[in-house]
Amino acid sequence: MKRILIALVVAGAVFGAVLGLAASLTVNTETLGAGSSTVAACQATPLTVTYATSYVAGSSYRVGVVTVTGMAAGCLTKPYRITLAGTSNASLGEVTGTTPGSGTSFTADFSSANVSAASVLGVHLVISG
Repeated sequence: MKRILIALVVAGAVFGAVLGLAASLTVNTETLGAGSSTVAACQATPLTVTYATSYVAGSSYRVGVVTVTGMAAGCLTKPYRITLAGTSNASLGEVTGTTPGSGTSFTADFSSANVSAASVLGVHLVISG
């Protein structure tokens, strides 16, 4: 009985320490950590992402240029990442860069990634900064 009581006290102390450490985590938009935080978008309206395909003889259609349109001034000159996603959101190819300093659209060239258009189930765009 004494061993069970000691085990319960030790388990309670460990649980309390872990809970105390988790409660001390802070979340903000400038550092990486555990938790969640609302991050303001660079614009209020949604962006539109489309892509063009080209046929590769003896093969299939491949993704060429991805075009992002509808960009507002708040998203200018910011780093971006565009990922073509397949089954289970697996990355099929990725292009990074910086949005232009003016205009409402930009393109990213996926030609060298040799991604089959039939495999693309989603396009993910992240503009940060």
